[in-house]
Amino acid sequence: MAKISPALFYRQVRQEVAKITWPSRKETGVSTLMVFAMVVLASVFFLLVDQFFAWAVRQIFGLGA
Repeated sequence: MAKISPALFYRQVRQEVAKITWPSRKETGVSTLMVFAMVVLASVFFLLVDQFFAWAVRQIFGLGA
């Protein structure tokens, strides 16, 4: 494996970082809100599925009041 000097490595890293397109403040905010919305929707969905299966198991095995 070829050895790379620290200066060359630093220059290459700076070149790669310059290629990155960073999201705007608005894009970051919208993405964050979408993540929170999806977390809430998934939580409600799995709560409902879990409650249904709990009810079904209680009906099948006659457990609980």
